Amino acid sequence: MKILSVVGARPQFIKCAPVSKELKKDHQDILLHTGQHYDYEMSKLFFDELNIPEPDYNLNVGSGSHGKQTGKILIELEKVLLKEKPDFVLVYGDTNSTLAGVLGSVKLHIPVGHVEAGLRSFDKSMPEEINRVLSDHASNILFVPTKTAVENLKKEGITKEVYNTGDVMYDALIHNIKIAEKKSDILSEFGLGKKKYFLATVHRPSSTDSKRDLSNILDAFSGINETVIFPAHPRTVKFMKKHSLEKKVRKNVVITKPVGYIDFLYLEKNAKKIITDSGGVQKEAYIFRIPCITLRNNTEWVETVKDGWNILVGSDKEKIKNACVNFKPEKKQGDYFGKGDASQKIRKILGGYYL
Repeated sequence: MKILSVVGARPQFIKCAPVSKELKKDHQDILLHTGQHYDYEMSKLFFDELNIPEPDYNLNVGSGSHGKQTGKILIELEKVLLKEKPDFVLVYGDTNSTLAGVLGSVKLHIPVGHVEAGLRSFDKSMPEEINRVLSDHASNILFVPTKTAVENLKKEGITKEVYNTGDVMYDALIHNIKIAEKKSDILSEFGLGKKKYFLATVHRPSSTDSKRDLSNILDAFSGINETVIFPAHPRTVKFMKKHSLEKKVRKNVVITKPVGYIDFLYLEKNAKKIITDSGGVQKEAYIFRIPCITLRNNTEWVETVKDGWNILVGSDKEKIKNACVNFKPEKKQGDYFGKGDASQKIRKILGGYYL
């Protein structure tokens, strides 16, 4: 079977790597990179580190408004679909690349599988939530990571071709943390000791676009008696400059360029606490048993909150600072994300799709 895999953003490269490796055992896997993330630290570095072959196609859409970016992907993707005529298309996660991949395919009557389906934050002000819901309702097969995701889909009337495979990100984590432990020198580069620093990531519009919210977050980082390692997303740097906030950041906050996935995993595993607005980082923190402070008022990874290893603080400066000092998870964790064989399950399910 000829399968076209559509990726475009940093988390999708990570999710795609173990799945693509499995697919190649039985199928022809064509990789299409939309170019949604396009600079070296956010894109090519990940292909290099994860040993993902160079994409067969790169649409080079770059940044832009949601409508412009999604529209450009649709226009260019359709050309590839008409040329390649794949039997099946795989999309990942909740980005504009995901939605465009689904829409472009179903309009041409090409079946689509959505990996990481069924997640819900129930906050329609988040662009990612709209992408999730629309992608799930238009896709032919839904590969979901948790029981909660299955229930979310059931409540929306989606019960057919729903497969709880476990989480492909967990597959990637199990494999790549072993590499990180052997190869990463990032702690030495920053002069860090294990469990002697906080790790922070900020990139969502809800965190960056408002001067007040971004200022609150940075003030909170600066107001704690901890070293905060802060690999800054290009979007965040842009708004820090726009709002003239760079000078407000104190010396305990170490702002760096985005680091590679292998180095980032090692930073995650050895952090004292993690502060983030990223969905994937919340989950990785949970798996590594690192207390996670989430700069959002909701999360699609509700299991991490229910188990007491993740706390939602939004952009409230005092809540962030209080969590940094006092949040100390003690509960036993559940087994929510599978056993590290999600990619194998996806390959087997696709293998039987046309039988």
